Amino acid sequence: MATNVYMEALSPTMEEGRVVKWHKRDGDPVKTGDTLAEVETDKAVMDLVARADGVLRQVAAAEGQTVAVGSVVAVIAAPGEAVGAAPASAAPATSSGGGRRETGGVATAAAPSAPAPATVAQQARVKASPLAKRIAKDAGVDLKLVTGSGPGGRVVKRDLERTPVPAPATALPVADGSPPASRLPSPERPGVAYQDVPLTQIRKTIAKRLATSLGPIPHFFLTTEVDMERASEARDALNKQLGDQGKVSFNDIIIKATAHALTKHRACNAWFQEDHIRYWNEVHIGMAVAVEDGLITPVVRNADLKSLAGIGAEAKELAERARNRRLQPSEYTGATFSVSNLGMFDIDQFTAVINPPEAGIIAVGSIVQKPVVVEGQLTARRRMRITMSCDHRVIDGATGAAFLKTLKLMLENPLAMLL
Repeated sequence: MATNVYMEALSPTMEEGRVVKWHKRDGDPVKTGDTLAEVETDKAVMDLVARADGVLRQVAAAEGQTVAVGSVVAVIAAPGEAVGAAPASAAPATSSGGGRRETGGVATAAAPSAPAPATVAQQARVKASPLAKRIAKDAGVDLKLVTGSGPGGRVVKRDLERTPVPAPATALPVADGSPPASRLPSPERPGVAYQDVPLTQIRKTIAKRLATSLGPIPHFFLTTEVDMERASEARDALNKQLGDQGKVSFNDIIIKATAHALTKHRACNAWFQEDHIRYWNEVHIGMAVAVEDGLITPVVRNADLKSLAGIGAEAKELAERARNRRLQPSEYTGATFSVSNLGMFDIDQFTAVINPPEAGIIAVGSIVQKPVVVEGQLTARRRMRITMSCDHRVIDGATGAAFLKTLKLMLENPLAMLL
């Protein structure tokens, strides 16, 4: 019996995937566990693997095409088995994280098969998700006129986003997803006023995450300036001792100090969870990494228990895997607090957006020499500004200020991390 190949939820937040490359072609023999295709999710490029032995048939998604989670993209049949038309309905999404979620959808490359005659009850009631019903009501859209691409023909949010609507009362969120200028294609001809570039999977996710952070989360910000002379001297000494075994960066020192400070301020090492606050006993630091078309935050787990050299090696490997889009879901989920560092771009100070459900993030600026007064004498010192973004539902002003005071102490006197 033929086995359908579904677009699986390869990451916890994935709703659709773009087929980057097929490793197996129509008619190729496959075995369970073989990589059928590479799929770009909202975070990384991951493998779609075979769930049965047989022959790959009816490949329904072309390379470069975006397909909804749960959609059938191919069939694995027994050798010589006759396979009929590809199923039009989608199966429940499977997730590497073990969870199930409602997904939106888009049409696959295969032409949709003719729908079965609807019963009277089916004609009277339109299948739609609660979110789709609310959006349709606000926008004045008749759901009976919308073709559903969710499981069983259910109308989901994505269907409404692709449906022209007459002057909606509440517009659907739109985000600027322009890739970096280096990736923009050249104008097709001189004099063209503008150019539309489709959103990549990662930029779609960034847009959604920002909408769920800056809108609902009541941010407030705290800034402090840190004397980095001793941290700089400690870094130089450590790197001299390490030699060819690796290098410790300022970012590694900041991650280590942040993790230690969080162990002393559990109120900042927390998640907001709608009806409760989860205070973590473990410290997992998310570090923001800029990739070609967006941002991702790999996680250094149990950072408070790791050495500086260990954090440095792990951070370097995670950043490299992030830029190559090869992170596994377990490597970019589960952070309890985040660090965003733009110091290498000569940014003195900025504010970072909280990554929900986390309650805080620090934004780190560049280290610059400034004239300061030390023991009554004017002298040049290396200084750095840190701005903490706090979720006021979890962290109060004094709580955030106390955490920053401890972090400042540890950075100005690295030996304090040994206490």
